[in-house]
Order: sequence, then C-alpha cells, then structure tokens
Amino acid sequence: MADLGLQSPLLNPGTIATSEPADTPNSAANAEARIPPQEDPEMKPPRRGVAGWIVYDLGNTLFSQNMISNYFPVWVVAVMGGSDAHISLVNTVTMGLMLGIGPWLGAVSDRLPRRLPILIATTTGCCLITLLIGNDLQSSLILFLGANLLFQAGLIMYDALLPAVSTPDNRGRVGGAAIGLGYLGSLLGIGIGFLVLARGGDYQTIFRLTAIGFFLLALPCFLWVKEPARTVERLAPLALARGAMQDIFNTARRARSYPELVRFLVGRAFYAEAANTIGIFMAVYLTVQLGFSSGQKDRLLLVAIVAAVAGGFFWGRVVDRIGPRNSLMRVLGIWAVALTLIAATGFTILPNEALWLIAPLAGFALGGTWASDRPLMIGLAPPEYLGQFYGLYALSGRFAALVGPLLWALVVDVLGWGRPTALLVLLGLVLVAMVILRPLSSSIGRPDSVQQRDPATAPS
Repeated sequence: MADLGLQSPLLNPGTIATSEPADTPNSAANAEARIPPQEDPEMKPPRRGVAGWIVYDLGNTLFSQNMISNYFPVWVVAVMGGSDAHISLVNTVTMGLMLGIGPWLGAVSDRLPRRLPILIATTTGCCLITLLIGNDLQSSLILFLGANLLFQAGLIMYDALLPAVSTPDNRGRVGGAAIGLGYLGSLLGIGIGFLVLARGGDYQTIFRLTAIGFFLLALPCFLWVKEPARTVERLAPLALARGAMQDIFNTARRARSYPELVRFLVGRAFYAEAANTIGIFMAVYLTVQLGFSSGQKDRLLLVAIVAAVAGGFFWGRVVDRIGPRNSLMRVLGIWAVALTLIAATGFTILPNEALWLIAPLAGFALGGTWASDRPLMIGLAPPEYLGQFYGLYALSGRFAALVGPLLWALVVDVLGWGRPTALLVLLGLVLVAMVILRPLSSSIGRPDSVQQRDPATAPS
C-alpha cells in the first residue's frame, strides 16, 4: 500500500506535475493566464475579509466540538442509552453521501462566479436543523445526519476560500491563525455545555445554543469576505448540474496527470481517519472507558484545546518557514506518540493522571494537522480547478470519516477488543500515512517556490 505505483519525478514548485493535463496547452503564457484573480501575488486581501474568514473557523469548531466530538455523542451513549455503533452508523451514512456530493459540489462551485453563496446556504441550513435536535434518539440521529451533511459540504467551500483571503507569502500564517483562533470555538462550546449542565439545563439547550453561536460567528465571513468573481459561462440550473457531473469524470481523469496530488489524497485519507475518529470518540473514551466525570472530561478537553490554539499559530509559522509537507510529517510523528500514550492509559500501563500531560501533546498536534494540510493541498492543486480538486480533497476526508468510525465500531462492538485496542488501530493508520507521504517534494507550497507555475521552468 505504501508504494501505490506513484513513483514520479519531483514536482515543479507551485504546480502539480512536470507535464500539463492533456487538455491544457503547455506554455508559460497559458500557465500565467490560468492563475485566478485571488492568486495574483500583488493582491492584498482586505484585513476585514481575512478576519471574517478566520472567525468562521470559530463557528465551525464550535459545531464540531459540541455536535460531532463531545456533547451529542455523549448524549447518545450516556444519556439516551445508545452505543458507539449508533454514532458510527450516522457518521458512516453522512460520509457515504459526501463521497458523491463532495466532488460534485466542488465542480459546481468552479462553474459559479463565487463559492461564498454555497457556504452561506449550507451553513444556514446546518444551523436550522441543529435547532431541532435533542428530542428522541431516532429523530435526533436523522436530524444530526442532515445537519452534519450540510456542515461537511460547507467545509469544502470554506477551505477553497483560503486563496481569496491570503497570499502565497502568508498562507501558512493565515491558515494557522484560523486553526489556532478557531479552537477558541471549541473552548466556547465546552463553556456553553459546562454552564448549561452546571445550572441544571439539558443537552437540547446545548444543541440550540450551538446552532445560534455557529450562525452568529459565520456572519462576518458572509459579510466581509470579498471573493474575486470568476468569469464563467452562465448556465441554467439543470445544465449546471449536468456539467458539474461531467467535471467529476474529467477531474478523475485529470488527476492521473498529478501523481503527487493523488499520493497526498491517499495519505490524507489514512491520517484523517485517525484524527476524525479520535475526535468523535475521545469524549466517550474518557467518560465510559476511563470513568471521568463530565466535569473532568471537559477540563481535560479544555487543556487539549488550549494546546491546539497554540499549535495552530505555531505550525502556521512553521509552514511558512519549512513548507507544509515537512510540517505535516513532523505533526504526524507527534500524533503517533500521543496515540500510543493515550492507548497506554486504557491498558492501565499509564495512570489516568498522565492524560493531563498527554492531552496538550495531542492538541498541539491536532492544531498542526490542519494548519499544514490545507496549504499543502493548495500547493498541489491547479488553481483553475481548485473547487474540483477540493472536492477530491473533501472526498479523501469523508472517506476517512466513513471508514474510521466503522473500524472503531468493528474493534469495540463487533470484535470486543476494547477501545484501547481501537486506539492502536488508529496509530497504525497514522504510520501508514507517514510512509505514503514521505516521498512528496518538500518544496510543494513553500512561499519561495509558489510563483513558479510554468512546467517548462521546472528544475531537472
């Protein structure tokens, strides 16, 4: 699996392969013409737009913390008498749907003048559905599926807006700031849950406040981000949908011309499986496996989130210095150590108290994961097909989010090997990802190389 048949020359910095796709002329003039407006190195995005994009990350991490990682899974298992398999099933169905919707939505966004309207629609729909969650278990699982589906669809548009709010020189810092400050949304989420439960409130109140908070934090992005319009052919909705479907097949064919992009997406699927799965089940692991109270669990997660805030800022600067590939490899090494130590607590090799030192390490790595991989994706993706390739980026992540929880449920509920063993399976996924990603060029996405877009100028 580590080989993948992707042996190829190193990519030209700032492009994807040493040759252009068959349907694209191989010339410096055409390569320059394909650079979209937001990639103009002379353009400085307005600070208010940058701030709005970053603030949105607070909102999506608020939703992710309370609905995907913490209070909703705990409500399902500890309050409503559900199981880990219930959580796995709803996430599996959601991500299974995203396998088809994600690439298509990315292709649609490439055929529209702007991606922001799609982000507004998906985020608003997610928040409205979340307001209804918390009555009975069955209806809440169905509603969560819909809310999470829209949330995941919105993330495709949000990630693809990074070039509109950054330049090649500061992309790591802007992305890292969004990751770092975004984790304040997790702190806000835990604060909301802690106060509601401490005052005798119920979980449905937490879910409603989460929906309202997410929408309010998304508003600055909706209002302030000035996404440069792209010149596209205006089509009727049905023709747009058909054309986007054809784009999916074209993108899949085109991807074969970009072997390092394929390698990255395959590797990303493995480490995203580990990151997404630990995010979903960590709260359950702490409360059900280790016997932490709700307050203890929240305090430990707070420590990890504070470390993630610092990690986002730290790794964002590291990305701008050494490049996203080298940063990501270091982050995954820290992840491997953290997962090993967390599993050791479940096997009683380490005491539960050790988690107060392990949690900051895991949080520090988590902040670095997304601070590294978004700039790496932009460094690999051809700018004229950014939405389509972000659809594949999302496809990789959604496949991971589909398989990871299934693996966890298989190990825990079907085979009965326990949650600590499931953590070791996640460790194995991270190690596989490191093997797959190791051959990637360290120059991809680095600020000092991103301007070289003409394959003819590639170093031999």
